[in-house]
Amino acid sequence: MCNLYSQTRSADEIARLFRDEGMPLVMPDGIPNLAPRNIAITDSAPIVRAGARGVELVVRRWSWPGPGGKPVYNFRSDNREFGSGRCLILADGFYEFTAPSDPKAKRKDRWRFSAPDGGLLGIAGLVRDAPGHGEAFTMLTCPPGEDVAPYHSRQVAVLPAASWRPWLDGSASAQNLIGPLPPGSLTVQAAER
Repeated sequence: MCNLYSQTRSADEIARLFRDEGMPLVMPDGIPNLAPRNIAITDSAPIVRAGARGVELVVRRWSWPGPGGKPVYNFRSDNREFGSGRCLILADGFYEFTAPSDPKAKRKDRWRFSAPDGGLLGIAGLVRDAPGHGEAFTMLTCPPGEDVAPYHSRQVAVLPAASWRPWLDGSASAQNLIGPLPPGSLTVQAAER
């Protein structure tokens, strides 16, 4: 499953995008200094969530410790509703890994999935308090769409921009919002290992 993604947008760019979607952002922790980078499990990264003062942009840790101590960075959405803790994880692209095409290669092949128009992806997620770590988030997964199926048996739950508000405010069922993406929703390209 997805254990690496990229985020290159500044806080101003993200705020402008959400303002254009009719959801002005509040930044309760101040304006975050977001550096363009790949984000790995346990890194801090920007998320958007519903808060007491409106739609909030905050930076939180990706993954919380599971019962055995392993990080919970992906979480199955199948047949679940998620009445609280919904968030959007902001990404320019996410990566999946496959067995190396060269049998002599020591590393897996890496594939980058992104929006065909280069736009920002909103990945459905959950945020919760992780004792000893503060708040943390995880990405929700669903069965793969045709773009991801050749590379992995699951995909992160990417939501179209029109679904961001109902996801965040809980006005729509998770079952109605999360599912495989239609063909052509994602561009895939080989990425450097």
